[in-house]
Amino acid sequence: MAAAPDDADAGPRTRNGRAAERVPDPARARRQEHLREHNLSAALGCVVDATAPPSRAQIAAATGLARGTVTGLVDVLIDAGLVRELDPVAAPRAGRPAVPLVPVPGRIAGVGMEVNVDYLGVRAVDLAGGVVVERVEQDDLRGADAGDVLDRLSALAGPVLAGLQADGVRVAGTALALPGLVDRVTGPLRVAPNLGWRDVDVVARLAADPVLAAFPPRLANEANLAARAEAHTRRGAGAPSFLYVSGEVGVGGALVLDGEIFLGRHGWSGEIGHVVVDGSAPEGPATLERLAGQDAIAAAAGLPAGTRFADLLAAVDAEDPAAVAAVHDAARWLGLALATVANVVDVGAVVLGGTFGQLYPHVEGAVRDALDAHVIFAPWSALEVSRARAGAYPAMTGGALAVLRQVVAEPSLWLTPS
Repeated sequence: MAAAPDDADAGPRTRNGRAAERVPDPARARRQEHLREHNLSAALGCVVDATAPPSRAQIAAATGLARGTVTGLVDVLIDAGLVRELDPVAAPRAGRPAVPLVPVPGRIAGVGMEVNVDYLGVRAVDLAGGVVVERVEQDDLRGADAGDVLDRLSALAGPVLAGLQADGVRVAGTALALPGLVDRVTGPLRVAPNLGWRDVDVVARLAADPVLAAFPPRLANEANLAARAEAHTRRGAGAPSFLYVSGEVGVGGALVLDGEIFLGRHGWSGEIGHVVVDGSAPEGPATLERLAGQDAIAAAAGLPAGTRFADLLAAVDAEDPAAVAAVHDAARWLGLALATVANVVDVGAVVLGGTFGQLYPHVEGAVRDALDAHVIFAPWSALEVSRARAGAYPAMTGGALAVLRQVVAEPSLWLTPS
């Protein structure tokens, strides 16, 4: 066979045999960059979302990427300070020990903020899922001026953000949980009935703060963000699906499908507190919130207006007859509302959070009874009922997690120090 000419690899040729100049293909470069970003995101997501630290081999198996590709991606993430190696773990069979991988704590944080009826707060969570810093102020904010409350939130959040940066923590952004309808298309808070707010440009007010101006928050309903934290807590072999209900002064809800929040067209889904559960009430059709909200339970228990939930809980734990009866009635109304929603969306599990989570031993039975009696498919597939696991102030955690998902989605933005 004749030997190839010395310039055999010089590139494509023209008709006269001369080598043609290579022209870069921008579209191909974009595709390659997009593929690299996708693969980096997949690898980082495996580490961040894992319930046990995965090895490179496990990431390769989970993503379908070649082990050599995963090794290169992980090296990039380690060099960027996003991921670190733990001590090797001896393999059960002959071979190299597995090296578990975990997110680096305290390097990048998302900040979740919340304004609710009886408190406002700020919580920073890092990629490893740890709470870096938290500030909460308890207060009755019903009827308070929106501008004044948002200024208080700025005064609480500004030093937290400045402190994180001073400590070398990179802030990925902020999210704010609100107890009402937030238009995810145009942004403003449309209405928060229990605060007495309507059509408030929340972001503009917070952006007046010099620190928050650099980290304008994304807005979301508090129950949706609390459900996001709950879904993260319940992650595992399969993405969880459940109906989440959050009891506070108001009653919120969210539908989680395969680990993601179903927001609806405007982001307004899940307003279970406004489901009518008693059409025969003398003063007109009664919603779940009016019959099973925190204030409604306290009033039915004969406790004075403004009673702290801790006092109501103490009365129930002490088996005060009026308090126990009030909670049982609220649980029955809650079960009816949940049954209505379950019949519409065909959900298989219900998670009770907020005040319902704290009252769980006292409400579980009545909720189960209502679901068994009123969900049409219950005889063949009974709904699972469980208590929320995400801990106190889950909406703040959910807000921080929502911000951190952007880091996982676009890790290339975080590969070099700021």
